[in-house]
Amino acid sequence: MNNNEAHPNGLNGSSSRPVLVLRESDNVGVVRTQLSAGDLIEVDGRKIEVREAISPGHKLSLQAIAEGSPVIKYGEFIANATRDIAAGEWVHTHNAVPDFAAGREYEYATRTPVTDFFPPEQVPTFMGYQRENGDVGTRNYIAVIATSNCSSHVASEIAERMRHVKYETHGVDGVVAIPHQEGCGHSQGEDTWQLERTIAGMIYHPNVGAVLMVSLGCEVNQMSKYLGTVQLGQQAFRKGKLIVGLEMQSTGGTLKTIEGGIRQVEELIKECQKMKRTEQPLGKILLGTNCGGSDAFSGISANPAVGYCSDLLVRSGGTSVLAEIPECMGAEHLLTRRAIDEATGRKVIDVVNWYREYLSRFGGKWDDNPSPGNKAGGITNVAEKSLGGVAKGGTTALTGVFAYAERIDRKGFVLMNTPGYDPVSLTGIAAGGANMIVFTTGRGSAIGFPVVPVIKIASNSRIASVMEDNIDINAGTIVEGKESVEEVGRRILEMIRRVASGERTKSELLGHKEFVPWRVGPVL
Repeated sequence: MNNNEAHPNGLNGSSSRPVLVLRESDNVGVVRTQLSAGDLIEVDGRKIEVREAISPGHKLSLQAIAEGSPVIKYGEFIANATRDIAAGEWVHTHNAVPDFAAGREYEYATRTPVTDFFPPEQVPTFMGYQRENGDVGTRNYIAVIATSNCSSHVASEIAERMRHVKYETHGVDGVVAIPHQEGCGHSQGEDTWQLERTIAGMIYHPNVGAVLMVSLGCEVNQMSKYLGTVQLGQQAFRKGKLIVGLEMQSTGGTLKTIEGGIRQVEELIKECQKMKRTEQPLGKILLGTNCGGSDAFSGISANPAVGYCSDLLVRSGGTSVLAEIPECMGAEHLLTRRAIDEATGRKVIDVVNWYREYLSRFGGKWDDNPSPGNKAGGITNVAEKSLGGVAKGGTTALTGVFAYAERIDRKGFVLMNTPGYDPVSLTGIAAGGANMIVFTTGRGSAIGFPVVPVIKIASNSRIASVMEDNIDINAGTIVEGKESVEEVGRRILEMIRRVASGERTKSELLGHKEFVPWRVGPVL
């Protein structure tokens, strides 16, 4: 496998370097420690005088860049200079603007790598829940799922009343509510189909052993769609799933539905007690990847380490999912090149074009992402953010492109159409069947998910220390030269194996359960 496009080069010994140069062709470097005006630094044998104060994570010009010339990082164009930039200057939004390469000629499947799969005897194992349909869960939850905002309070109350149960002694991981603010006031069509696909993804999720659905009765998102035979793109995964339902308008309102729901859940617990963890190959992991609160170190440390882990997982027969299409813009050409075939590569551009049209409906533009926090952390524009973000996908061939919350039905590295907004992105990935999620952050994040363990990985040691309660793994050691990308990647994979076997992540221990479906249509 070729690591050149996904993994930064030359970080060995970085603890003594004030500036990191990621590719030989780059004309900017990433500042590792605070620099002041007048500092004289050495970069690859060249003496450079720093012309102004530059904060960690931000870019320093390694050479003169003429007005209109490209700014190059990761070996790729990330922006055009808006004025002449001298060597030693700070390069950021004040003197560089994005260039989205309108009319770019894409290559399709021109650099498709061949995956070197591990022999079966070398594939690690974990202790998971084998489902009747062939899925393997890393958790065994009873999910209380609301069909709409109207039944969300009742769903939450049922789960809350069950908090006193010591689930571990009962052989289940918990009773968890999945409330939300959708399900009614929708325009029929794309918006309702997407919600139905998302809710179905929760019902038929590998980490859910049994389901209690709660509806009001008159909402757009009718419970009968899930309990009946209507095809929602997930029904093939229903085999063996325990699903029951309660309707508030026929049960007698809030209190009676809560009481009836508790009785139903108690019966479901008895059934889920029969489900036991057994040894499973690591190839049964469907790994979702996400980044949030990114900084410039995310694309140097945490994301490439996740990418290396992704490669190891794919080589073990597993699946890794890259999402967040707005954070692929400017790096989509790297994905089309490594597609398994031309058709798959063209699907990448189809998704990018769909998202472009989606943004135009509301007067949005690509560079509304990155956020102010991203920019404060050294990321100048979405192209730079994307080039660091897609590193989470590693270096193996792109085998598929999926719609939001569409069930992922193939192995290898795949792409899903989700927004960059973290809770909505995680919801789509999970609904697609991810039984584990890794989440990188440079500025800090505290998000989790109701039924999927989320492993948090910090891109720098400062945030790993400041948000110690939230961070599971510190990848800042890469920036400091204490560990390599490969070493941290192997640590991530080992933690995935342990968490898949039952170890709790920080987000689980803190009780984070964010579930936010993507609403794309109008409110009626």
